[in-house]
Formats: sequence, C-alpha cells, structure tokens
Amino acid sequence: MKKVMVIVPFAMGEDDLARRKTQLDAVDLGPGLAFHFKPVRVGPKNYSSQHDMALADFSILDAGLDAEKDGFDAICIDTMSDSGMAMLRSVLTIPVIAPGRHSMLLAQMLGEKFSILMMWDRWKMLYTKTLGELGMEHKCASMRSIGITPVNKTLLSGKEDEVFPLLLAAAKACVEQDGAQVLILGSTTMHEAHAWLSARIGVPVINPGPLTYQLASIALDLNLTHSKRTWPAPLAPKHDMIRAIGAAGAAFLEGRS
Repeated sequence: MKKVMVIVPFAMGEDDLARRKTQLDAVDLGPGLAFHFKPVRVGPKNYSSQHDMALADFSILDAGLDAEKDGFDAICIDTMSDSGMAMLRSVLTIPVIAPGRHSMLLAQMLGEKFSILMMWDRWKMLYTKTLGELGMEHKCASMRSIGITPVNKTLLSGKEDEVFPLLLAAAKACVEQDGAQVLILGSTTMHEAHAWLSARIGVPVINPGPLTYQLASIALDLNLTHSKRTWPAPLAPKHDMIRAIGAAGAAFLEGRS
C-alpha cells in the first residue's frame, strides 16, 4: 500500500485534526492508498500577512522534510496558499501536490473564467500570488469575501446557518454579476460547505483539498512527479538546521503554553 502524507498547516490535536480528515469522504480512491494527516509543529496562528507566510513556508518544509525517508510516496499540502510546496519539491523527489495552483488549473479545464470564494479579505494575497505565478490573472473573474474571520481548527462547524447562505449569495454574485463559469472554494477549511453549495449554484465548484488527494493518486498511478529542472535540489542542504529550528520552535511554544 502506498502512503500519502497530508500536511495540515496549523498545530492541532486529534479532535480538530479529525475535521480535516473528513475531506477524504468526498473522494473514493480505493484501498491502495493510505492517507496520514500530519499537523505542523510550528507555524502562524492564521494566514493573514507576509509575516505569516514566511512562517507557513518554514513550518510545512519542516513537517515534510523527512517524508520520503520515512516511506511516504507523496505529499498533499492542506492550504490554498500552497505554502512550502516549492521548498519541499526542491528537497524531495516524491510528488508534492498543493491545492491553490491545481484548483486554478482545473478550473481552466472546466470553464473559461473562474471566481474564488473566500471567508475574509486578508486571504486575497494568497490567490493573487499564485495567479501571478501562473499568468492567469485574466482568467479570474473575481474574488469575493463573505467577511467572516476563519477558524482553522473548528472550521465551519456550528456556523452553517450563518455561513452557508452568505457563501451562496457571494457565489451567485460571482456567476451572475462577474461572469464566473467555475467557482473555487478559497480554503480547504471551507470543505464542509462544498456539497451544499454545489447543489444550489448551477456551475462547477472545486473542492481544493480532495482535489489534491485525487491528483496525488493520479501522479502515483502514472509514475509522475515534479521536474527537478524547475525545482532543483539544493547544492548545500541544511536539513539538520531545519530540523533544529523546528524543534526549538516547538519547544518554545510548548514552554510558553
């Protein structure tokens, strides 16, 4: 059986991690793959600034650094920011799949223009960065926020009656006013709204987390991985230093708590 590590971008316990694991219910990948969800040991409280993004890149690099050595066959990164993806592709040869760019690329297979639904405006920087890297700014019809600060541990649990109608209203505006033909959920933390929203909007809605699981399965089936011409290995690897920084950060957080 092949193993896939899913790196969760926040430190959390088993109860909160279980809500992330329910994303697997959206896809049927058969018995040949085992998914192991691993939270980072250090990282930002939320993804709301460039400060946070630097911590996010490091925390995910730290979490996945030894995945290949530990027998994992692929990595999925559980954040639309794609944090740590480029860094892990540089140090690993196994497939590393992140949802941001792949959701946008899939949207182009399904329609001409897409919109991104997000919880709050501070997430906009996550998408503008990836759109710029892909040269796809002109393909994004809009980014619409419902103005609610996300909770990365409890997700949408207990807030469905408040959040779902707001997402539907924003989705309708994307389609009817902005011209979107495909919608992308702006965070893997929004996955609980996917089925409800998809049944009511009339255009494809991409659920980014489960998409990465499916793409990891395809990459393994076809024996494909990222190009080392694009993500070359470091000339002077500092793996021990990365591990030491991660351990020191985790010790600091544990002592502070």
